[in-house]
Amino acid sequence: MSRVHDALRRAEQMMSAASEAAGAAAQLPQAGPESELAPAAGFIERLDEVPFRPAPEALLIDLARPHDPPSEEFRSLRTRLNHLQNLQPLHSVVVTSPSPAEGKSFVAANLAIAQGQLSGNYTLLADFDLRRPVIHSLFQIPRAPGITDYLLGNAPLEAVIKRVAGMNLCLMPAGSLVKNPLELINLRQVRVLLREFPRIFNWVILDSPPLLFSADANLLGTMADGTILVVRIGQTTIDTVVRAMQSLCENNVIGVVVNGARAGELYSKYTYYYSSYGYREREEEATEVATAEGAADSAGQGAASPGA
Repeated sequence: MSRVHDALRRAEQMMSAASEAAGAAAQLPQAGPESELAPAAGFIERLDEVPFRPAPEALLIDLARPHDPPSEEFRSLRTRLNHLQNLQPLHSVVVTSPSPAEGKSFVAANLAIAQGQLSGNYTLLADFDLRRPVIHSLFQIPRAPGITDYLLGNAPLEAVIKRVAGMNLCLMPAGSLVKNPLELINLRQVRVLLREFPRIFNWVILDSPPLLFSADANLLGTMADGTILVVRIGQTTIDTVVRAMQSLCENNVIGVVVNGARAGELYSKYTYYYSSYGYREREEEATEVATAEGAADSAGQGAASPGA
């Protein structure tokens, strides 16, 4: 039995023992939120906790300002994905882009934060961009131990996942540098992880390399339930989008996120609505909101709208 099976089995055994000690019924309900979240509670409680301390240049959504347009956009994306989840089995999503610097890591991180704000909605953000990872930089946590350390047998699963304080979000950084990331992603353990993680997490969001520069995202797309393609206004060309979609073949592309809208294009959508409820109007900015994702990506905060 693989290490991931062992870890998940131990989480279930802990919850079973606690239930028996409290005099609970011998058989847990087969449906309902308590039975689904019980294994998650045991596993997640054993994870090390880290504070939510995003890097200033990361431009992650501000939890203290939930009515800012970028926060609204990512909540809209979250709502659409959660609706899709009600229509089809959808728990693991690869977030990628045709080329670098189009904002895939920015979108993956903010989508994970938005999902992790919902009660009981356990969400894992995993950095599978093993070539140029940035998730650890965005959240200011150590890069290792991480995914590569677990896959190489150098760290247990519980040691490579961190729980973010104050929300239902967990982070799985890329880990130590490796020379053969594609071969590592192709290991059977990765498929087992993505198959078993839904027993713990309602959403597993995978940041991956750009489609047209490596085969990593295509391989991950065959293992996950869906793929989100991120494009950037004024940078992504029609040709690169067509080539990216062709490279995905029959993988389940569940949506496209359009990134890099100017601030005024977003603010105009919400100014009237919120000002009518007593919120102060924000002055429209002429400059483009941008994010720097380490050495890998830089992307603007923009409208997030998944396609069919």
